[in-house]
Amino acid sequence: MFGLKPLQIQEAGEVLQQIANDWRELVAGSEGYLTDETRRGLFQQKVAWGEMDSMGHVNNVTYPRYAETARVYYTRNFAMHIDPAHKREWLNLVSSKGIGLILRSITIDYKFPMTYPDKVTVYHKLVHDPASPKSPHHGFHLQAMIISEARQRPAARVHEDIVMYDYKANKKTELPPFVFEQFKATWKLQEQAKEFWQQRILDIESRVRTLETESWDREDAVEDTGSAK
Repeated sequence: MFGLKPLQIQEAGEVLQQIANDWRELVAGSEGYLTDETRRGLFQQKVAWGEMDSMGHVNNVTYPRYAETARVYYTRNFAMHIDPAHKREWLNLVSSKGIGLILRSITIDYKFPMTYPDKVTVYHKLVHDPASPKSPHHGFHLQAMIISEARQRPAARVHEDIVMYDYKANKKTELPPFVFEQFKATWKLQEQAKEFWQQRILDIESRVRTLETESWDREDAVEDTGSAK
């Protein structure tokens, strides 16, 4: 007969608890997004009633605002938490003072319609290693994941093409050295996060498969339907 023994029930509970605790990292971290509080853009931002359209879905024009707001906080995080030695320079990037950032293009892939009530969490990551030939000389590309907290999965994926612009010279410019160095370090952390959380997923799948083969998924397994007595 098959069913879970006490130790197997405990193991199953621990697996479920890990998924419940780490689901954002399992979803986003496994793709290289950095999810700690010094890196995230938006966290559990409440969906407003007025953001819905006539169909009762969050209006599509709201998603670019989520991404834009998260991108500003993503940049400010470098100033406030990651590279405070260049705080003023990082803050200037989201203004029109000196060298700043301009969004050249944005592409959004909608996954499912969010509804009220819900909360959104948004993470950004670099698309290319800044030292790679694929990385633009006068800017960089970002990807964003807009997550529905209610569904615990991406509601939209965003690709952003960012240009570094010198407002005083009125022309594009290359990444300042302080940005380049921080992006190199960030890229390395992204790759480490991706490897770590992908391995966690494999570990969870292995634990689940072990529970299956030790309980119902075996040749001699017979279901215990209970007794009529």
